Amino acid sequence: MKAIVIIQPGLPEVLQIQERPTPVPEANEVLIQVKAAGVNRPDVFQRKGNYPPPLGAPVDIPGLEVAGIIAACGSAVTQWQPGQAVCALLSGGGYAEYAVVDARHCLPVPENFSFVEAASLPETVFTVWHNVFERGQLQAHDTFLVHGGSSGIGITAIQLAKALGARVFTTAGSPDKCAACEKLGAEKAINYKTEDFAEVLAPIGIDVILDMIGGSYTPKNLKILNPDGRLVFINAMQGAAGEFNIADVMRRRLTITGSTLRPRDANFKANLTAAILKNVWPLLEQGKFKPIIHQVFPLAQASQAHTLLESSTHIGKLVLAVNEF
Repeated sequence: MKAIVIIQPGLPEVLQIQERPTPVPEANEVLIQVKAAGVNRPDVFQRKGNYPPPLGAPVDIPGLEVAGIIAACGSAVTQWQPGQAVCALLSGGGYAEYAVVDARHCLPVPENFSFVEAASLPETVFTVWHNVFERGQLQAHDTFLVHGGSSGIGITAIQLAKALGARVFTTAGSPDKCAACEKLGAEKAINYKTEDFAEVLAPIGIDVILDMIGGSYTPKNLKILNPDGRLVFINAMQGAAGEFNIADVMRRRLTITGSTLRPRDANFKANLTAAILKNVWPLLEQGKFKPIIHQVFPLAQASQAHTLLESSTHIGKLVLAVNEF
């Protein structure tokens, strides 16, 4: 099969297309003929040598989400059959013509969704559902802030939170991005280059914040949280260190938490898949959450996709088209 391989840590040009053996599914796995693969920030971190894959995942083939057709099933798989269209969360190996994955981590391609749209879902939906709704315990009528609203995580968080009844706020880096976020359901999108989000949102008060920035955002996030508010970290792009007043956290009973999805065990991901099938897939099929695809690249142009992702000029997801549709 053809696969995109990280030949050494470095710039996007280290992503090169090579021939690799087609993987063989274990007893509990399915082999997917990949039609499309999502491109995500963790892929960039892995390419740079800063995000090693977990044990058992492909070492040098990135890609955490795919959509395609099941080509073969392991001997213990009963819930899927060859020929079915699925999307799946992977531990790696998605930038390839074939990928193997635990059968419990697959979801049916939603009705009327293309493979490109379906491939854009798993990484962001799994991340948002677990961190916002399970760890952050976002409820209907809560106020919710997600930073980076035009990113893949941002467009997912805005739409899911809105669909489930929360008041949604976000930050973004341009008027066009702010307008796009508000069109998706954000009550207010704040241009962080021209406004201080903490000053704007302090009078409102926020119940749950999903943060991928860290650094100087941390004390500002804590400042605007309501009593019993929850701050959830999924990245720290501005830096892992951040000062805050512990006494204030105690006085207002704030919760500071966070998670990384990729290293979690297979049983955790299987339970998360089941929760998403129950809670999120109906929203997709009802049209309450729609993928936003910024651009589709051929598999061989993975390096160009990474360059665009790192430029942060896109709105929504970037996807690689793999096998012919």
